Amino acid sequence: MARLPLLGRITSRDYAAILFGALLVAFEALLTLIISFLPKSVIQWFYDRSRSLFHLIVGPPVPKSNEQRLAERIRRAEDFQKLCEIFGYEPEEHVVLTKDGYLLGLHRLPAKRGEVRDCPGVSTGKPVVYLHHGLLMNSEGWVCLTSPERCVAFTLAELGFDVWLGNNRGNKYSKKSIHHSPTSAKFWNYSIDDFAWHDIPDSIEYILKVTKEPSLSYVGFSQGTAQAFAALSIHPPLNEKVNVFVALAPAMSPAGLAARVVDSLMKASPTLVFLVFGRKSIMSSVPTWQSLLYPPLYSALITTSITWLFNWRCHNIPSTQKLAAFAHLYSSASVKSVVHWFQIMRNAKFQMYDDDVQRVTLTSRRTPRPSGVTAYAPLRFPTRNIASPIVLLYGDSDSLVDIDVMLHELPKKNVRVRRLHGYEHLDVIWGENVHKDVIPHVISSLREYCVDPDRLAKSVKMTNGFDVDYEDTSSTNTPAEPLSGADI
Repeated sequence: MARLPLLGRITSRDYAAILFGALLVAFEALLTLIISFLPKSVIQWFYDRSRSLFHLIVGPPVPKSNEQRLAERIRRAEDFQKLCEIFGYEPEEHVVLTKDGYLLGLHRLPAKRGEVRDCPGVSTGKPVVYLHHGLLMNSEGWVCLTSPERCVAFTLAELGFDVWLGNNRGNKYSKKSIHHSPTSAKFWNYSIDDFAWHDIPDSIEYILKVTKEPSLSYVGFSQGTAQAFAALSIHPPLNEKVNVFVALAPAMSPAGLAARVVDSLMKASPTLVFLVFGRKSIMSSVPTWQSLLYPPLYSALITTSITWLFNWRCHNIPSTQKLAAFAHLYSSASVKSVVHWFQIMRNAKFQMYDDDVQRVTLTSRRTPRPSGVTAYAPLRFPTRNIASPIVLLYGDSDSLVDIDVMLHELPKKNVRVRRLHGYEHLDVIWGENVHKDVIPHVISSLREYCVDPDRLAKSVKMTNGFDVDYEDTSSTNTPAEPLSGADI
């Protein structure tokens, strides 16, 4: 296959794919701009047509069950607070100012369901646990479960933990800086490095200052684990503040994507992502498409995309859970942070962002690795220096986890591994049986390492006493959705 002189590492076929992708994104951006000026009645019309198309394919709507009504209410919940209120929790909101000027939203569940606190925003005297989300997500991903016993955040709150949930810079709850506007490309000029240098340690410092605890337990999902691996490796004193690190679907140096065209193209030159998506937020049109498509159709589209990109079938996630959670799956993130992941995949190293990426040459398209000895190598995160105990919970059907490679890059001591049979990536937080297969291991790890575990309840049965209001009595409705709450 001929290679173009100006883009020496990619073939003419790849160049055509880049051009097609760029045109597609440009078309989508134009369409999104047009949609933003459309009246609600027109958007509602498109929504109704997508609903009619769905029922034409799968059959007429049927009366909803309680589970479907709950899933619908969760799907419609506009933010973290509304999601928690569905199950009777009163969350707190906090704001962290990072050392480089970003304002990060923190959410907190300081009390059990139905408990009233007289003095919010202060120490509870409870062991502290900090949950952090994955790529293109926010803290809502932890609490959009269709049953409280499957929600790790609610379960930990009932056991007596002071539960905190973090948010990355740039996402729904952290889109503000004292230096740059989110309309500026400078605001979005951040990668995993910045999460590790600032977001994670600054959030932990704030939480410990408020709670007056000497340390906390960290539970991360997907990129939330990568950020902890990175932060703990470059901040030795931070290890004293994290008494245990529980990694759900841990991410460090994934092999790549199941979609070979995308995988080979982005590994060949990760910065091509900038040519397609620009240098601000990636896939910012997702909320627009979500407002246009009938929820089950949108859920099917997300499932198809996930299968194509990662070969995840999502069979362990109930259809009602997909309907509820996929509406809260996307949150804004920088294009640069995604480019960083493609750099890691290409070099098969958990490395810092490479600003000098263009100097690397490749031996072939099938083996996208640097050829020979180079005069420059991007710094790796020194993950073998992590001192905090680590517990890895991974699915053996997760295409992004190579546990043997990961263990090679971690300390020889204080690392435990638990394989989850038949689990894929998203199954670890949204799977049908996480309350049996995942949460008990999280709890046992936290009990073992947290500060003064005698402060915790011995056990809790989440299904008892949780009388969830399945009907949404709110007067507000999401734009472009049927006000009647049509049956699925």
